[in-house]
Amino acid sequence: MVRNKIESVRRRIVQAAESAGRDPAGVRLIAVTKTVPVDRIKEAIACGITEIGENRVQEAQAKRLEIGPAVRWHLIGHLQKNKTKFAIELFDQIQSLDSVELLELLERAAQRPLDTLIQVNISGEKTKQGVAQDQVELLADRLTQCKHLRWTGLMTIAPYSNDPEAARPVFRALRQLRDSLQQKYSRPLGLSMGMSGDFETAVQEGATAVRVGSAIFGERA
Repeated sequence: MVRNKIESVRRRIVQAAESAGRDPAGVRLIAVTKTVPVDRIKEAIACGITEIGENRVQEAQAKRLEIGPAVRWHLIGHLQKNKTKFAIELFDQIQSLDSVELLELLERAAQRPLDTLIQVNISGEKTKQGVAQDQVELLADRLTQCKHLRWTGLMTIAPYSNDPEAARPVFRALRQLRDSLQQKYSRPLGLSMGMSGDFETAVQEGATAVRVGSAIFGERA
């Protein structure tokens, strides 16, 4: 069942990319494994999944002990400041960088290169994490000076809606922000956006990574 769902998601990514005139190879699939048992994660890995997204440091710790570094691990949930040292040990990429304070903690604790994305609250929802759009350059300026943290792009979470089209303005705004930052800082930047309910729209708007959980593993209990 997991294999069929992964194949379905990959087909939909290809179709969405081609409909926008994009190369589907430019879109990475990150399987979101929050609350997913290790045996089902291993099944997904056996079906070709190479990137895993976890929301919580503690949950990732237990899973990584069993799964190991065979896949690339992404922290996609909010990172509490007292968990930064653990996060550095566990994850290959932190997608939820949302403050200068957190940046400084990560940079001081890191002993190796660590990929990071700036999480942007494009929609301005009070329930969403992330920096406001007008604060992104403050973080970007500091990131470009870091020795260990490598700034590789932007991440956002669109407002929940049953209509994937409702997310399009958010994804488009993040892409436009990314385009302007690429020009200013003269570096390629990725876009992590789109989840199970709206990843096709995200791909059409330029996502280079989509974070898909329930469309692969089913709804959480």
